[in-house]
Amino acid sequence: MSVARPSANTYEIVPGAIALPHGLLFLVRTRTLIAADVHLGYEDVIGGALPLWSTASIAAALGAAIAAYDARELVLLGDVVHSTGMSEGAARTVRAALDALRSRCPVVLIAGNHEGRSRGRALLGETCERLERDDWLLLHGDVPPIGPARCIVGHLHPSLRLGGDASVPVLLGGERLIVAPALTPYSPGLDVRSENCRRAVLAFGVRIDAMVAVACGEDRVYPFGSVGALRASTRTKR
Repeated sequence: MSVARPSANTYEIVPGAIALPHGLLFLVRTRTLIAADVHLGYEDVIGGALPLWSTASIAAALGAAIAAYDARELVLLGDVVHSTGMSEGAARTVRAALDALRSRCPVVLIAGNHEGRSRGRALLGETCERLERDDWLLLHGDVPPIGPARCIVGHLHPSLRLGGDASVPVLLGGERLIVAPALTPYSPGLDVRSENCRRAVLAFGVRIDAMVAVACGEDRVYPFGSVGALRASTRTKR
């Protein structure tokens, strides 16, 4: 599934881990599909701006990916909801979206900082703090693990700013750390060339310049090589 073209619909970001459109990640050995920071119910939480169009859009993208890649499991990597304090109508919509995904394959929900102290159990059902798949430790990433571990995290919302308010989600990959971008359309997060993103990645004991950056559109992925090379290219063009 690895490709050498400038863009394609998949890219092997590290051995056994495939970058997919929308910023999704696929672990080959266990056929695990991973998405980070989906923030379901966002519109209701920030002010009741119904309908919850992003919840339906996100669920549709995940359902299509499960079918396209014959995923055996879906893992949502924390911040499954924007907040547990949503209206009952929004809660029903979120539960229905998750139930539709569960009808396709098992779904594992990792709690993030937006699930709060309750870890979202009343709204979402069972959640967990971390799990292991394909020799990777999967967790949200708001608190780096203690000790050495190969981690797949979300939380940082890595992106590439394109000018103005435009940005594209970016998957970051290295031998010890993979950072998945947010699937929610509302938060561009940290530009991978920024000092803030460098420091956030360094908290995991990893230097960002050696990591591979893959920009993720809705139906294509665009490998940019290392973040260091991307930063150098950007400085040269300026």
